[in-house]
Amino acid sequence: MAQDPNFRVALRPQDKSAGNNGAPFILANPRFAVWQASFLALFVATLFICAGCSSNKEQPPPPPPGVTIAPVIQKDVPIHQEWVGTMAGNVDADIRPKVEGFLLARLYTEGSYVEKGQPMFQLDKRQAEAAVDQAIGNLERVRAALSQAQIDVHRFTPLVAQRAVSQAELDKAQSSERAASAAVAADQAALDNARLNLGWTSVTSPIAGIAGVSKVGIGDLISPTAIMTTVSSVNPIYVDVNIAEQDYLRLSREKASRHGRTDLELILGDGTIFPHVGRPLFVNREVDSRTGTIQVRGEFPNPGNVLRPGQYARIRAATELRKGALLIPQQCVSELQGVYQVGVVAADNKVTIKSVTLGPQFGDMWVVESGLQAGENVVVDGLQRVKSGMVVAPAQYKDTQATAPTGGK
Repeated sequence: MAQDPNFRVALRPQDKSAGNNGAPFILANPRFAVWQASFLALFVATLFICAGCSSNKEQPPPPPPGVTIAPVIQKDVPIHQEWVGTMAGNVDADIRPKVEGFLLARLYTEGSYVEKGQPMFQLDKRQAEAAVDQAIGNLERVRAALSQAQIDVHRFTPLVAQRAVSQAELDKAQSSERAASAAVAADQAALDNARLNLGWTSVTSPIAGIAGVSKVGIGDLISPTAIMTTVSSVNPIYVDVNIAEQDYLRLSREKASRHGRTDLELILGDGTIFPHVGRPLFVNREVDSRTGTIQVRGEFPNPGNVLRPGQYARIRAATELRKGALLIPQQCVSELQGVYQVGVVAADNKVTIKSVTLGPQFGDMWVVESGLQAGENVVVDGLQRVKSGMVVAPAQYKDTQATAPTGGK
């Protein structure tokens, strides 16, 4: 048999240091070594491909993502507007003294409720007492003069008839009587005024209400121009707000539809709602041309004098009744660059992302102007995990407003 000249086998002794005496020779042909390496690479690749095919067949498809859904409900809802304002007492009385004097005592507790006529400050009254004594003395002097003039008239009248005294003497006595009578009246008025000044040294409250902090100190010389404190009558209390002209027009139409009655809600600074309902008291006569707003004053009952003047407040009132409004929970809506989107789940559990136009809020719901229809199911939780065309596993959203019955008020 002819031998291939390219196939040469070289036999060489095994290295004795390996300690393998049973394999004395190793083939050293180059073409055989290349063939052997290619075969091993092909075998390993085949194993990997088979292993990959078997693993793909073993993995099940992922389950559809779970989401919660709520139906788009339709019913008549009142649309509310809110305005920021401040509270004011129905009467804010600045307490001023009528007379001048040194302040001796403060007779009220700052921040307390005072009754009408209750003393609040005491001024030094010694000067007023002296003026009263002087007025009493002057009055007694002119009363004595009047008494003497009356005696003269009584005496001269019969003597004139007897021609013992001239008519001129009687006329003079009668004139003196009238002058003395006028002097008595004048001095009586001076005495009354002096007594008033004495009474005004005790500064009292002209109204019942909450007394503020004293603005004067003991020992100050108080003049009639000084404001000593302020007393505010706060039951009922007023809330002044400035509303836009458009809101005023809507509020007027809503008031007309309710036969002249509009209820106001008061939201306090901590976010709580005041338990008593108020009413609009008056609307200012003109719209401010600079701001386009008009002043509206609301009146609220304030039992216990809880609310105080200057307090921050928000007024809320229904300005419109939206007929057949479409409502969805607020957490349904996703906003991206001013575009509002919701996920709608069809009957086959496929999701469609739709753009919607939103209106005002109603509680924790959005009023939808366009983009949805009543009865459609929208994704409440899990919208960030889905996209259009994806199949989901929906579950009903448990919420009182979202599951409210459709239609009606």
